[in-house]
Amino acid sequence: MKHISILIPRGHTSLVNIAGAHQIFNMVNEIRADMNKSAVFDVHLVGLEENVPQSTGLFSASPDCLMEDVRTTDLIIIPALHDNPRKGYEQNKEFVPWIVDQYTAGAEVASFCVGAFFLAETGLLNGKQCATHWMHAESFKTMYPTIHLVDEKIMTEEDGIYTSGGAYAFTDLLLHIIEKYAGREEAIMASKAFSLDISRESQSDFIIFKGQKDHDDDKVREAQQFIESHYQEKISVGNLASHLAMSRRTLERRFKKATRNTVTEYKQRVKVEAAKRDLETSRKNVTEVMYDVGYSDTKSFRNLFNRITGLTPLDYRNKYNKETAIV
Repeated sequence: MKHISILIPRGHTSLVNIAGAHQIFNMVNEIRADMNKSAVFDVHLVGLEENVPQSTGLFSASPDCLMEDVRTTDLIIIPALHDNPRKGYEQNKEFVPWIVDQYTAGAEVASFCVGAFFLAETGLLNGKQCATHWMHAESFKTMYPTIHLVDEKIMTEEDGIYTSGGAYAFTDLLLHIIEKYAGREEAIMASKAFSLDISRESQSDFIIFKGQKDHDDDKVREAQQFIESHYQEKISVGNLASHLAMSRRTLERRFKKATRNTVTEYKQRVKVEAAKRDLETSRKNVTEVMYDVGYSDTKSFRNLFNRITGLTPLDYRNKYNKETAIV
């Protein structure tokens, strides 16, 4: 039996994460019973107090045990905390030494979505890969530079630490853990019972690139706006630097520092984002979209699009264009 501790933090917490994990793990026990196998998960909701009201005022959650009553556990699950990360930490920091002690004693730890921010506060993610919701990737990178954020991944696993990407990506991580703890057959049965895709690895095609403008460099922001307004044109770094009355070297240095992208990378992301919008909403074919965003080489465009989204342009269109889906 694997003892599972699903945390119920104070504040604004994802009750979907809590209830979903509780339901799916227990369903696996039912699946195994039907297979004449013994239960594999001993699932508990663990809190800091007997009743945990949510800051929205709409819900509360009641743990079946308190943190100090859990002497040993095999897996700790940290759901998404939707409060400001610092506030979320302050409201729940009593969990941190307990999580570290349990991990040191052999427990594994998993975070869902923005629960990665709280997991990062334990120090257990330092030097490791981590996934979180793509919308919060830049904030995470700023707050935790020693952690290797891989915002394109649905989940990560390293040294007994698991993290999952945005929102309902927690179900992908659950299926992964179920397969590891209970077996492939049980994971497949759970995926079918809950109509979940299994073995997804990337959240790249979900990412909406909005540009990193949370910085104080006005010249770089001007460069970003110029790129976004002229993405259909061929913009060389030298010409952009001249337009801004800067040297190319200075522009590259300041742009990278402010956005964590080179100018070329930023241009590529803007073009691919424009292509995604066209593929989602228009009747244009892939070649027309390619030309409209300023590319003329089919192979180069396809490789770039695939690298950023994890899908080919045609696969992306077939997945997200309503008219294509109807056909």
